[in-house]
Amino acid sequence: MYIWIILAFGLGVLLIPIVRRFANAVGAVDAPRERHNHKRITPTLGGLAIFISFSVAFFLAPIDRTGFIPVYIGALIVVATGVVDDIIELSPKIKLIGQIVAALCVTVWGHVTIEFINVPFYGQLDFGLLSIPLSIIWITAIINAVNLIDGLDGLAGGVSIIALTTIAGMALLLKDAFVAPVAILLVASVFAFLIFNFPPASIFMGDTGSLFLGYMIAILSLMGFKNVTFISLLVPLIILGVPVSDTFFAIVRRLKKKMPISSADRSHIHHRLMALGFTERQTVLLIYSMALLFSLTAFVFSVSTAWGSIILLLLMIICVEVIVEFIGLVGEDYRPILNVLQKIHRKRK
Repeated sequence: MYIWIILAFGLGVLLIPIVRRFANAVGAVDAPRERHNHKRITPTLGGLAIFISFSVAFFLAPIDRTGFIPVYIGALIVVATGVVDDIIELSPKIKLIGQIVAALCVTVWGHVTIEFINVPFYGQLDFGLLSIPLSIIWITAIINAVNLIDGLDGLAGGVSIIALTTIAGMALLLKDAFVAPVAILLVASVFAFLIFNFPPASIFMGDTGSLFLGYMIAILSLMGFKNVTFISLLVPLIILGVPVSDTFFAIVRRLKKKMPISSADRSHIHHRLMALGFTERQTVLLIYSMALLFSLTAFVFSVSTAWGSIILLLLMIICVEVIVEFIGLVGEDYRPILNVLQKIHRKRK
Protein backbone atom coordinates (compact mmCIF):
# COMPACT_ATOMS: atom_id res chain seq x y z
CA MET A 1 0.00 0.00 0.00
CA TYR A 2 2.93 2.31 0.73
CA ILE A 3 3.91 2.57 -2.93
CA TRP A 4 0.42 3.74 -3.89
CA ILE A 5 0.38 6.33 -1.10
CA ILE A 6 3.74 7.65 -2.35
CA LEU A 7 2.36 7.64 -5.91
CA ALA A 8 -0.73 9.66 -4.93
CA PHE A 9 1.42 12.16 -3.03
CA GLY A 10 4.21 12.40 -5.63
CA LEU A 11 1.82 12.74 -8.56
CA GLY A 12 -0.08 15.44 -6.68
CA VAL A 13 3.13 17.43 -6.14
CA LEU A 14 4.03 17.11 -9.84
CA LEU A 15 0.54 18.05 -11.03
CA ILE A 16 0.05 21.24 -8.99
CA PRO A 17 2.41 23.43 -11.10
CA ILE A 18 0.79 22.09 -14.29
CA VAL A 19 -2.73 22.71 -12.98
CA ARG A 20 -1.67 26.18 -11.80
CA ARG A 21 -0.55 27.13 -15.32
CA PHE A 22 -3.71 25.60 -16.81
CA ALA A 23 -5.91 27.57 -14.37
CA ASN A 24 -4.21 30.83 -15.34
CA ALA A 25 -4.62 29.99 -19.03
CA VAL A 26 -8.39 29.34 -18.79
CA GLY A 27 -9.09 32.18 -16.37
CA ALA A 28 -9.83 29.99 -13.37
CA VAL A 29 -8.47 32.54 -10.91
CA ASP A 30 -9.76 34.11 -7.72
CA ALA A 31 -9.31 37.87 -7.47
CA PRO A 32 -9.33 39.61 -4.06
CA ARG A 33 -12.86 40.64 -3.04
CA GLU A 34 -14.55 42.07 0.03
CA ARG A 35 -15.35 38.67 1.59
CA HIS A 36 -11.94 37.19 0.76
CA ASN A 37 -8.75 37.38 2.80
CA HIS A 38 -6.13 36.94 0.07
CA LYS A 39 -4.50 40.02 -1.43
CA ARG A 40 -3.50 38.81 -4.89
CA ILE A 41 -5.02 37.02 -7.88
CA THR A 42 -4.63 33.29 -7.21
CA PRO A 43 -5.29 30.36 -9.57
CA THR A 44 -7.90 27.82 -8.48
CA LEU A 45 -8.57 24.28 -9.80
CA GLY A 46 -6.15 22.78 -7.26
CA GLY A 47 -8.83 20.18 -6.63
CA LEU A 48 -8.19 18.85 -10.13
CA ALA A 49 -4.69 17.77 -9.06
CA ILE A 50 -6.18 16.09 -5.98
CA PHE A 51 -8.74 14.25 -8.11
CA ILE A 52 -6.30 13.09 -10.81
CA SER A 53 -3.54 11.97 -8.40
CA PHE A 54 -6.08 10.08 -6.30
CA SER A 55 -7.69 8.47 -9.36
CA VAL A 56 -4.41 7.22 -10.82
CA ALA A 57 -3.27 5.72 -7.51
CA PHE A 58 -6.70 4.24 -6.79
CA PHE A 59 -7.08 2.46 -10.13
CA LEU A 60 -3.52 1.11 -10.04
CA ALA A 61 -3.64 -0.05 -6.40
CA PRO A 62 -4.78 -3.63 -5.62
CA ILE A 63 -8.12 -2.54 -4.13
CA ASP A 64 -11.41 -4.39 -4.65
CA ARG A 65 -13.34 -1.87 -6.77
CA THR A 66 -16.56 -3.91 -6.98
CA GLY A 67 -19.51 -1.54 -7.03
CA PHE A 68 -17.32 1.58 -7.13
CA ILE A 69 -18.22 2.68 -10.69
CA PRO A 70 -21.40 4.59 -9.61
CA VAL A 71 -19.39 6.29 -6.85
CA TYR A 72 -16.69 7.32 -9.32
CA ILE A 73 -19.23 8.55 -11.89
CA GLY A 74 -20.74 10.68 -9.13
CA ALA A 75 -17.26 12.01 -8.34
CA LEU A 76 -16.76 12.89 -12.02
CA ILE A 77 -20.04 14.82 -11.95
CA VAL A 78 -19.12 16.92 -8.89
CA VAL A 79 -15.60 17.52 -10.22
CA ALA A 80 -16.99 18.63 -13.60
CA THR A 81 -19.43 20.92 -11.78
CA GLY A 82 -16.56 22.36 -9.75
CA VAL A 83 -14.30 22.90 -12.77
CA VAL A 84 -17.00 24.77 -14.67
CA ASP A 85 -17.82 26.83 -11.57
CA ASP A 86 -14.16 27.74 -11.03
CA ILE A 87 -13.93 28.96 -14.63
CA ILE A 88 -17.26 30.74 -15.23
CA GLU A 89 -18.89 30.82 -11.74
CA LEU A 90 -22.17 28.89 -11.77
CA SER A 91 -25.24 29.93 -9.81
CA PRO A 92 -25.85 28.17 -6.46
CA LYS A 93 -28.90 26.41 -7.97
CA ILE A 94 -26.90 24.92 -10.86
CA LYS A 95 -24.18 23.74 -8.46
CA LEU A 96 -26.82 22.13 -6.24
CA ILE A 97 -28.32 20.34 -9.25
CA GLY A 98 -24.88 18.90 -10.05
CA GLN A 99 -24.53 17.68 -6.46
CA ILE A 100 -28.00 16.11 -6.46
CA VAL A 101 -27.33 14.32 -9.78
CA ALA A 102 -24.10 12.91 -8.31
CA ALA A 103 -25.94 11.86 -5.14
CA LEU A 104 -28.69 10.19 -7.20
CA CYS A 105 -26.04 8.32 -9.16
CA VAL A 106 -24.44 6.84 -6.05
CA THR A 107 -27.68 6.15 -4.15
CA VAL A 108 -30.02 4.90 -6.90
CA TRP A 109 -27.42 3.17 -9.08
CA GLY A 110 -24.75 2.39 -6.50
CA HIS A 111 -27.17 1.58 -3.64
CA VAL A 112 -25.03 3.49 -1.12
CA THR A 113 -27.76 4.50 1.33
CA ILE A 114 -28.73 4.53 4.99
CA GLU A 115 -31.35 1.77 5.11
CA PHE A 116 -31.92 1.54 8.85
CA ILE A 117 -30.47 2.38 12.25
CA ASN A 118 -30.72 0.72 15.65
CA VAL A 119 -31.87 3.34 18.14
CA PRO A 120 -30.86 2.79 21.80
CA PHE A 121 -33.81 1.86 24.06
CA TYR A 122 -36.10 1.59 21.00
CA GLY A 123 -34.89 -0.95 18.44
CA GLN A 124 -34.46 -0.98 14.68
CA LEU A 125 -35.78 1.99 12.73
CA ASP A 126 -36.20 1.22 9.01
CA PHE A 127 -36.16 4.19 6.64
CA GLY A 128 -37.83 2.35 3.75
CA LEU A 129 -38.70 4.76 0.93
CA LEU A 130 -36.99 7.58 2.83
CA SER A 131 -33.63 5.82 2.54
CA ILE A 132 -32.64 7.43 -0.77
CA PRO A 133 -33.91 10.99 0.01
CA LEU A 134 -32.18 10.96 3.41
CA SER A 135 -28.95 9.73 1.85
CA ILE A 136 -29.11 12.45 -0.83
CA ILE A 137 -29.65 15.09 1.86
CA TRP A 138 -26.65 13.70 3.79
CA ILE A 139 -24.38 13.79 0.72
CA THR A 140 -25.36 17.31 -0.40
CA ALA A 141 -25.18 18.63 3.17
CA ILE A 142 -21.63 17.36 3.71
CA ILE A 143 -20.52 18.62 0.28
CA ASN A 144 -21.75 22.11 1.12
CA ALA A 145 -20.35 22.01 4.67
CA VAL A 146 -16.84 21.37 3.31
CA ASN A 147 -17.38 23.97 0.59
CA LEU A 148 -18.42 26.65 3.09
CA ILE A 149 -15.35 26.18 5.28
CA ASP A 150 -13.00 26.72 2.33
CA GLY A 151 -12.40 30.35 3.30
CA LEU A 152 -8.73 30.52 4.34
CA ASP A 153 -5.51 29.15 2.90
CA GLY A 154 -5.06 25.54 4.00
CA LEU A 155 -8.31 25.39 5.97
CA ALA A 156 -10.54 23.02 3.98
CA GLY A 157 -7.57 20.85 3.00
CA GLY A 158 -6.33 20.44 6.56
CA VAL A 159 -9.76 19.79 8.03
CA SER A 160 -10.44 17.24 5.27
CA ILE A 161 -7.14 15.47 6.02
CA ILE A 162 -8.08 15.21 9.71
CA ALA A 163 -11.57 13.90 8.86
CA LEU A 164 -10.29 11.40 6.29
CA THR A 165 -7.52 10.18 8.61
CA THR A 166 -10.11 9.58 11.33
CA ILE A 167 -12.41 7.73 8.92
CA ALA A 168 -9.44 5.64 7.73
CA GLY A 169 -8.45 4.80 11.32
CA MET A 170 -11.95 3.70 12.24
CA ALA A 171 -12.29 1.72 9.01
CA LEU A 172 -9.05 -0.11 9.83
CA LEU A 173 -10.43 -0.98 13.27
CA LEU A 174 -13.58 -2.29 11.58
CA LYS A 175 -11.39 -4.18 9.05
CA ASP A 176 -13.03 -2.39 6.12
CA ALA A 177 -10.86 -3.29 3.12
CA PHE A 178 -12.32 -0.56 0.89
CA VAL A 179 -13.01 2.58 2.94
CA ALA A 180 -9.61 2.54 4.71
CA PRO A 181 -7.32 2.47 1.63
CA VAL A 182 -9.50 4.93 -0.30
CA ALA A 183 -9.43 7.41 2.59
CA ILE A 184 -5.64 6.98 2.97
CA LEU A 185 -5.03 7.65 -0.75
CA LEU A 186 -7.19 10.76 -0.52
CA VAL A 187 -5.14 11.96 2.47
CA ALA A 188 -1.93 11.54 0.44
CA SER A 189 -3.36 13.52 -2.49
CA VAL A 190 -4.63 16.34 -0.26
CA PHE A 191 -1.30 16.49 1.60
CA ALA A 192 0.46 17.13 -1.72
CA PHE A 193 -1.94 19.98 -2.45
CA LEU A 194 -1.60 21.42 1.06
CA ILE A 195 2.13 22.02 0.48
CA PHE A 196 1.14 24.67 -2.07
CA ASN A 197 -2.02 25.83 -0.29
CA PHE A 198 -0.86 26.44 3.28
CA PRO A 199 -0.68 30.20 3.91
CA PRO A 200 0.43 32.03 1.89
CA ALA A 201 -1.19 29.88 -0.83
CA SER A 202 0.02 29.80 -4.43
CA ILE A 203 -3.11 27.91 -5.55
CA PHE A 204 -6.63 27.30 -4.21
CA MET A 205 -8.52 24.00 -4.40
CA GLY A 206 -11.55 25.87 -5.71
CA ASP A 207 -14.99 24.34 -5.85
CA THR A 208 -13.39 21.52 -7.84
CA GLY A 209 -11.59 20.43 -4.69
CA SER A 210 -14.11 21.29 -2.00
CA LEU A 211 -17.01 19.61 -3.83
CA PHE A 212 -14.93 16.49 -4.56
CA LEU A 213 -13.60 16.18 -1.00
CA GLY A 214 -17.03 16.84 0.51
CA TYR A 215 -18.54 14.22 -1.78
CA MET A 216 -15.91 11.58 -0.99
CA ILE A 217 -16.07 12.22 2.76
CA ALA A 218 -19.87 11.92 2.64
CA ILE A 219 -19.72 8.68 0.62
CA LEU A 220 -16.96 7.06 2.69
CA SER A 221 -18.76 7.89 5.93
CA LEU A 222 -21.97 6.37 4.53
CA MET A 223 -20.14 3.23 3.41
CA GLY A 224 -18.26 2.90 6.68
CA PHE A 225 -21.03 3.61 9.16
CA LYS A 226 -24.34 2.79 7.42
CA ASN A 227 -26.87 0.27 8.69
CA VAL A 228 -25.50 0.38 12.22
CA THR A 229 -26.53 1.90 15.53
CA PHE A 230 -27.77 5.44 15.93
CA ILE A 231 -24.67 6.07 18.04
CA SER A 232 -22.37 4.93 15.22
CA LEU A 233 -24.29 7.00 12.68
CA LEU A 234 -23.47 10.11 14.71
CA VAL A 235 -19.73 9.37 14.47
CA PRO A 236 -19.22 10.91 10.99
CA LEU A 237 -21.15 14.00 12.11
CA ILE A 238 -18.76 14.37 15.05
CA ILE A 239 -15.72 13.75 12.83
CA LEU A 240 -16.96 16.61 10.63
CA GLY A 241 -17.81 18.71 13.68
CA VAL A 242 -16.11 21.89 12.44
CA PRO A 243 -17.73 22.20 8.97
CA VAL A 244 -21.07 20.79 10.19
CA SER A 245 -21.24 23.22 13.14
CA ASP A 246 -20.17 26.14 10.97
CA THR A 247 -22.86 25.32 8.40
CA PHE A 248 -25.59 24.73 11.01
CA PHE A 249 -24.95 28.00 12.83
CA ALA A 250 -24.63 29.87 9.53
CA ILE A 251 -28.19 28.76 8.75
CA VAL A 252 -29.35 29.78 12.25
CA ARG A 253 -27.59 33.14 11.88
CA ARG A 254 -29.17 33.90 8.51
CA LEU A 255 -32.64 32.83 9.61
CA LYS A 256 -32.26 35.01 12.72
CA LYS A 257 -31.31 37.97 10.54
CA LYS A 258 -34.06 37.08 8.02
CA MET A 259 -31.48 36.59 5.27
CA PRO A 260 -31.62 33.97 2.48
CA ILE A 261 -29.88 30.78 3.64
CA SER A 262 -27.71 30.77 0.50
CA SER A 263 -26.52 34.36 0.99
CA ALA A 264 -22.84 34.92 1.76
CA ASP A 265 -21.48 36.75 4.79
CA ARG A 266 -18.29 37.28 6.79
CA SER A 267 -19.44 35.56 9.97
CA HIS A 268 -18.16 32.03 9.48
CA ILE A 269 -15.97 30.53 12.18
CA HIS A 270 -12.71 31.65 10.53
CA HIS A 271 -14.05 35.19 10.08
CA ARG A 272 -15.08 35.39 13.74
CA LEU A 273 -11.73 34.11 15.01
CA MET A 274 -9.86 36.64 12.89
CA ALA A 275 -12.19 39.37 14.18
CA LEU A 276 -11.02 38.42 17.69
CA GLY A 277 -7.45 39.25 16.66
CA PHE A 278 -6.02 35.93 15.47
CA THR A 279 -3.84 35.97 12.36
CA GLU A 280 -4.77 33.87 9.33
CA ARG A 281 -2.18 31.20 10.16
CA GLN A 282 -3.21 31.15 13.86
CA THR A 283 -6.86 30.83 12.86
CA VAL A 284 -6.13 27.89 10.56
CA LEU A 285 -4.08 26.10 13.24
CA LEU A 286 -6.76 26.79 15.87
CA ILE A 287 -9.46 25.27 13.65
CA TYR A 288 -7.18 22.28 12.99
CA SER A 289 -7.02 21.83 16.78
CA MET A 290 -10.82 21.95 16.98
CA ALA A 291 -11.07 19.36 14.20
CA LEU A 292 -8.62 17.10 16.05
CA LEU A 293 -10.67 17.40 19.25
CA PHE A 294 -13.82 16.44 17.34
CA SER A 295 -12.00 13.44 15.85
CA LEU A 296 -10.75 12.34 19.28
CA THR A 297 -14.29 12.71 20.62
CA ALA A 298 -15.58 10.57 17.74
CA PHE A 299 -13.14 7.77 18.65
CA VAL A 300 -14.19 7.85 22.33
CA PHE A 301 -17.84 8.11 21.28
CA SER A 302 -17.58 5.02 19.06
CA VAL A 303 -16.32 2.77 21.87
CA SER A 304 -18.53 4.11 24.68
CA THR A 305 -21.68 2.49 26.05
CA ALA A 306 -25.06 3.90 25.02
CA TRP A 307 -25.36 5.97 28.22
CA GLY A 308 -21.72 7.03 28.02
CA SER A 309 -22.22 8.16 24.42
CA ILE A 310 -25.33 10.15 25.34
CA ILE A 311 -23.53 11.93 28.20
CA LEU A 312 -20.51 12.63 25.97
CA LEU A 313 -22.79 13.96 23.23
CA LEU A 314 -24.55 16.34 25.66
CA LEU A 315 -21.22 17.61 27.01
CA MET A 316 -19.95 18.16 23.47
CA ILE A 317 -23.10 20.09 22.48
CA ILE A 318 -22.77 22.34 25.55
CA CYS A 319 -19.08 23.01 24.81
CA VAL A 320 -19.82 23.82 21.16
CA GLU A 321 -22.64 26.16 22.20
CA VAL A 322 -20.39 28.03 24.65
CA ILE A 323 -17.68 28.47 21.99
CA VAL A 324 -20.29 29.61 19.46
CA GLU A 325 -21.57 32.24 21.89
CA PHE A 326 -18.07 33.36 22.88
CA ILE A 327 -16.89 33.99 19.31
CA GLY A 328 -20.26 35.39 18.19
CA LEU A 329 -20.93 32.84 15.46
CA VAL A 330 -24.69 33.47 15.50
CA GLY A 331 -24.44 37.10 16.54
CA GLU A 332 -22.82 39.16 19.27
CA ASP A 333 -26.20 39.46 21.03
CA TYR A 334 -26.72 35.68 21.09
CA ARG A 335 -25.37 34.57 24.50
CA PRO A 336 -28.01 32.51 26.39
CA ILE A 337 -25.62 30.22 28.29
CA LEU A 338 -22.95 32.89 28.85
CA ASN A 339 -25.60 35.30 30.18
CA VAL A 340 -26.79 32.67 32.68
CA LEU A 341 -23.20 32.02 33.78
CA GLN A 342 -22.62 35.76 34.20
CA LYS A 343 -25.73 36.10 36.36
CA ILE A 344 -24.62 33.19 38.56
CA HIS A 345 -21.17 34.76 38.88
CA ARG A 346 -22.65 38.13 39.89
CA LYS A 347 -24.88 36.54 42.53
CA ARG A 348 -21.88 34.77 44.07
CA LYS A 349 -20.10 38.11 44.34
